[in-house]
Amino acid sequence: MLRLGPESVGDPAAMRAPAVSIPKSDPVRVAAILVVLVGTATIAGAWIFELMGYAPCPLCLDQRLPYYAGIPLAAVVLVTTRRAEGRRLPRALIGLVGLLFLYGASLAAYHAGVEWKLWAGPSDCAVGTGGPSATGGLLDSLNEAVLIRCDEPALLVFGLSLAAWNAVISLALSAVSLRAALLR
Repeated sequence: MLRLGPESVGDPAAMRAPAVSIPKSDPVRVAAILVVLVGTATIAGAWIFELMGYAPCPLCLDQRLPYYAGIPLAAVVLVTTRRAEGRRLPRALIGLVGLLFLYGASLAAYHAGVEWKLWAGPSDCAVGTGGPSATGGLLDSLNEAVLIRCDEPALLVFGLSLAAWNAVISLALSAVSLRAALLR
C-alpha cells in the first residue's frame, strides 16, 4: 500500500506499491450493473424525449422491449451473483441479457436503415390519411390514429438519429454482457 508522508520519501517499497488497491471484479456482476444503469438511463431518456413532444414511432416502441426485459433480468443477475452456490445461473442469465440487447441492436440498426432510406420500413409506419374527402368522412378521420413516420428521424444528436444511438448503446450492452457470460 502506498504511504504518503515524509517517511515514505525515498522508500523503494512505497514507490513500487500500487497507489490504489482495486479488488478483482466479477465480470458478470459488473456487466449486470452496467446494463441496469445504462439501460435505465436510456429508457429514461426516451421517456423524457416523449414528454418533450417527440412521439415514438412503432419501431421506436419495439426497440424498448429489450430494455423492458433486459433491465429486470440484469437485476436478477445481481441478486444471483450474491449467492455462493454456483456461477452457471448468473452467467446464463447475463448471456440471455446479451442476446436480448443483440436483438435490440439489430432492430435499431434496421430502424436506422429505414431512416437513411437504405430499405423500406414496415407498412404500419406509413403516414396517416391526409384528411377527409367528404363531410361524412370527418368523423371517420377523427377516429383514425395518426401514425408517426418511421422513415424520418424526429431528432438528430451529433448527426445520428435516436435509433442509430440505440443501435450503438444496445450493441455495447450486448458486447459487455456476452463477454461476461463467456469469460472463465
